[in-house]
Amino acid sequence: MPEWITSQGLTQYSDAVTWMETRAGAIAAGTAREAIWLVEHPPLYTAGTSAKPEDLTDPNRFEVHETRRGGQYTYHGPGQRVAYVLLDLNTRGKDVRKFVQNLEAWVIATLAEFNVTGEIREGRVGVWVPRPEKPPLPDGTPREDKVAAIGVRLRKWVSFHGLSINVEPDLEHFSGIVPCGISDQGVTSLVDLGLPVTMGDVDDALKRTFGAHFPAP
Repeated sequence: MPEWITSQGLTQYSDAVTWMETRAGAIAAGTAREAIWLVEHPPLYTAGTSAKPEDLTDPNRFEVHETRRGGQYTYHGPGQRVAYVLLDLNTRGKDVRKFVQNLEAWVIATLAEFNVTGEIREGRVGVWVPRPEKPPLPDGTPREDKVAAIGVRLRKWVSFHGLSINVEPDLEHFSGIVPCGISDQGVTSLVDLGLPVTMGDVDDALKRTFGAHFPAP
């Protein structure tokens, strides 16, 4: 099973990318174990390979990092659990779509540990929660808020980057971007949903639910 690593404090994003690239190379070479790295970052925006310049609405607010993971603009910051997932798909089946589906299912199972129903939406990356208590959109569409984001990259069939779950970040910080290119729905967190959940609680839930979706090869 992968090595689980939890960093205390805030990890600089550039340091995280350097570490991931080095570890992914070592995994591909067979000299290091797979790893799940749990971190928090200082406030920043990242631009994935599909990011549109117009979706960065406040470019001078925080540092902006160009990254070669999939997806568009995302926010990272304190109170958000980022899980970097470094797995060897050479031994787990070379199926990118299935891998992303397993990441989504893992997040949904983690949220279910707190009685939160996470859902997937066609054409929208990430995990969403219905908000029936909020007024519907002008066209009558029910409100939904994003609680988790997913963006991955593969090199030699070893994954890196991964997912983020909003535990208790400053949700106003998301206003400097159009998160993942979706402007008509909102963003939430576990604490915003009324749950007194800590980062440690989320880490424990991630570990409990991981094996059901990523069994040992």
